[in-house]
Amino acid sequence: MKARIVWLILCCIWGSTWLFIKLGLRDLPPVSFAAVRFALASAILCAVVAARRAPLPRSRRELTLILKTGVLAFGLNYGLLFWGEQHISSGLAALLQATIPVFGMLIAHPYLPGERLTAWKLGGALLGVVGVGIIFSNQLAAEGGMALWGSAAIVVGAVFVAYANVLVKAYGAGIEPATLAAGQMLCGLVPLACYGLAFEGNPFNFNWTTLAVVSLLYLTLVGSVAAFLLYYWLVRNMDVTNTMLIALVTPLAAVLLGMIVLGEKLSWRTVAGGALIMSGIGLVVLRRVKKQEASSADSQPA
Repeated sequence: MKARIVWLILCCIWGSTWLFIKLGLRDLPPVSFAAVRFALASAILCAVVAARRAPLPRSRRELTLILKTGVLAFGLNYGLLFWGEQHISSGLAALLQATIPVFGMLIAHPYLPGERLTAWKLGGALLGVVGVGIIFSNQLAAEGGMALWGSAAIVVGAVFVAYANVLVKAYGAGIEPATLAAGQMLCGLVPLACYGLAFEGNPFNFNWTTLAVVSLLYLTLVGSVAAFLLYYWLVRNMDVTNTMLIALVTPLAAVLLGMIVLGEKLSWRTVAGGALIMSGIGLVVLRRVKKQEASSADSQPA
């Protein structure tokens, strides 16, 4: 029962972060908004690492991996994501970022021998790509050029974070998760902060409304720190199937929250494209779950 409650809380958290990004973007410039979020979150996670006396990276290879994946997953991905969500709805942003498992599956082929491409995986990837194409066509036809660029930025960010995830899975098995997350945030913070200071100005001069502060604190404390701690607790205490189904639930929660709170509307092409993306993710995730469960069963003693 406790694991199910944590699962539900985590779905709600990850489904709601898109709403709070959208709310914060009303008053804050995008890249600096992301930079301040991860400056605060990384400081808290570093304190968690110190309090737990978690092991630190032991080699240059591990440090290089943290640097590279931090820039990809937190610097480039979140910079593009926050910028892109200025121009599209929060629900659509969540649907586009949900393509991470699809891109990860394609990128993993040369890096992870155990994750070869299969007909099921290719079918899932094709559904996801077609879904993105339908959404792109809708953005260009109905919303204009900036909406298309915003959508494209989020998809490119999804490719970056998918690549980072593959690198971590291939080479980062020995790194403590809390240490990895804190290090990645710190490394990703550097390009975000440099860009923000150069092109968006001094954060102390931003329009720090109550809504902006609440959005920042929610994304930092709940969306970053609490979500990270809950997720790694869940991985240890819940079966693979339900844990991975979070990838299917959170985009739907984001769409519903955007419609209820912000009055966002989805065109039929966006709905169709989103359905194809979710179907593709379902194929990838559920087939992976079945494979892992079969492997686990085979490894049990008679």
